Amino acid sequence: MRRRISGQGVILSEIFPTTSEPPMPNLPPLIQRVIELIKRYPGVIALGGFISGVGSFILVDRQQGMASWIAVIMLVSWLWLMLENSFTQLFTKVFNREIPEPLLRYATQMIHQESLFFVLPFFFVTTAWNSGQSLFTGLLGAAALVSIIDPLYYKWLAPKRSLFLALHTLTLFAALLTALPIIMHLTTAQSYKLALGVAMVLSIPSLAVSLPLRSLKGWAMLLGVTAAIGCAGWFLRSWVPPATLWMTEVAISTQLQDRTPGDDLKQVTAAQLRSGGLYAYTAINAPRGLDERIYHVWKFNGQEVDRIALDIHGGRKEGYRAWTHKQNFPGDAVGRWQVQVLTEDGQVIGVLRFKVIDTAQADNPK
Repeated sequence: MRRRISGQGVILSEIFPTTSEPPMPNLPPLIQRVIELIKRYPGVIALGGFISGVGSFILVDRQQGMASWIAVIMLVSWLWLMLENSFTQLFTKVFNREIPEPLLRYATQMIHQESLFFVLPFFFVTTAWNSGQSLFTGLLGAAALVSIIDPLYYKWLAPKRSLFLALHTLTLFAALLTALPIIMHLTTAQSYKLALGVAMVLSIPSLAVSLPLRSLKGWAMLLGVTAAIGCAGWFLRSWVPPATLWMTEVAISTQLQDRTPGDDLKQVTAAQLRSGGLYAYTAINAPRGLDERIYHVWKFNGQEVDRIALDIHGGRKEGYRAWTHKQNFPGDAVGRWQVQVLTEDGQVIGVLRFKVIDTAQADNPK
């Protein structure tokens, strides 16, 4: 029997019979046509998934309202993926036919592609690139590349079941962080807790492949490692960007009139602080219908000196405008300052930085 290697790194002759072999038994004409298409163009489904992923990237970037129906389709796809075995067994029992394995394999790859390319624009926009958030977003980007490079996906990732399930978990975690605030109007804090809980549950099958579960010690290890993953996800939450919150306009200014700040200052004199204080102005984009509490955390030389709560409401295209006016500064305020914009659970939305210099230094620059 002639063996032909496809672009997906699988031996097609072992999946699809050649014309000299008996045809597939009693498959509906539509499925037969799909299989013939895959035989003739092995990369067509992967290419279709890639195009749909890029399409969702463009749609979400231009109009976030389009994200709702894309997110619903994506989550329904994930429901099918998680219950794949049950659905295929039910299909076989009802119709007395098995769903071809290649279709399931390609469908899984398409879901990974669509999900990852759906969430990437959100995380690219919301990531504070000079922080640990860049590692998380970089990991998502690497996973997206693996999902569209067939030799990596089929030859390197798919055979390693624990790694494959880890990709499942990471992708769903990122997808839930993005979709829950859009569809269910959950706050970023609520979405993170729910997404982390789901990720912990889904990590169990991945870990079970690698751990010996024939004894009580093995089960204890499984629960311990799962709990460790949950604790790591919680304590490293500041490294995960808030997927649906980003700043559209920021300013450090000595003036604010009609909700419009004055010039954005990177350097302020001590005399300016004492005369009228400083405004930290942020316009934050959030999904329509979402009510969120954020914090402006003022820090002086790395030490927190003030934490002010603000309530924002989603839906405004230019972002919800919120500001804090700080007038109580220490006697010697010369140094490096920053205002961290945080979610209720401590995820970083963005950082405003400025420097306070001595008045004499400003009058007599070197």
